[in-house]
Amino acid sequence: MRALGGGPAMTLDTVFRIASMTKAITSVAAMQLVEQGKLMLHDPVPDIDPALSAPKVLTGFDADGSPRLRPAKKRITLKHLLSHTAGFSYPMWNPNVGRYIAATGMPAMSGGKLAAMRQPLMFDPGDKWEYGINIDWAGRIVEEASGQKLDAYFDEHITGPLGMADTGFVPSAEQRRRQAVLHQRAADGSLTPQPLEKLIPREFLAGGGGLYSTAGDYLTFLQMLLSDGTLKREQILKPETVALMGENHTGALPAGVMKSAMPELSNDADFFPGQRVRWGLGYMLTLDPGPNGRGAGSLAWGGLFNSYFWLDPRKRAAGLILTQILPWIDPQTMALYGAFERDVYAAIDGG
Repeated sequence: MRALGGGPAMTLDTVFRIASMTKAITSVAAMQLVEQGKLMLHDPVPDIDPALSAPKVLTGFDADGSPRLRPAKKRITLKHLLSHTAGFSYPMWNPNVGRYIAATGMPAMSGGKLAAMRQPLMFDPGDKWEYGINIDWAGRIVEEASGQKLDAYFDEHITGPLGMADTGFVPSAEQRRRQAVLHQRAADGSLTPQPLEKLIPREFLAGGGGLYSTAGDYLTFLQMLLSDGTLKREQILKPETVALMGENHTGALPAGVMKSAMPELSNDADFFPGQRVRWGLGYMLTLDPGPNGRGAGSLAWGGLFNSYFWLDPRKRAAGLILTQILPWIDPQTMALYGAFERDVYAAIDGG
């Protein structure tokens, strides 16, 4: 059901808030500009904001709660941003970010204010992996390098050519009528429907998590990546760029494990305990075969409201599951996701 307690049934055109599944699309946009020479992957990012060009690292807090900052030792590159090694984080998984926000009065990202992105780094660029607002900054860089707002850029270069008509940052009235409702999971396992979020004016379009989409639209995007960058006679990326995005860009740095600091929004995340998990350019990379059938070298990620996708170049498979539930890493959803994946590979391996 789109909403428990009397809502219409889910349909293939149901609209979802896909949250951080937006990151893969923004990463493709950035890599298109790398192909064109408008952005460099390994050079310092363009000087569009002091948070990027002169970043500060949070080293702790004084006795009165004031944050202690120092200049970062290295410059931030686009590769750092796309691989989540720049040093930016989220308050959901790093309590120091929340403490900094509280100490300084910085606005929350959900309010759409550009000032919310101007947080300090939690470590020097390249020193470790930590999930954060990196790809929101990549979205701003795409806008500056292309001269287009992110929604217009996506429509002209990605979602439009692929026919992803239900994917965008602001749903129309008709799409709003097809939108699934967010549900909050209680400790007893029950789900409570929440009011639809308010559509507010934003100073920036969140390339790290602002899109609405449908299952069909996002599967089209995954099919494009699985088809080496070309689908429906539209080349979105070159094959070598798709391959580059799927390589290990964090080296020996472990990735993908996140300890929750806000349990109402996220449970602890560890998708593949004991396995080698790294990060590509825009999504998680698993170096080992997955327990539910996916091959080594598969790519994946998800969105805060319990939506998830995977892309398996080795076995030529892609899939996704969409729900609207908090907190993230919902055990029941994850069990369903695993069962779905096992059935997909049972069909592939048996067929």
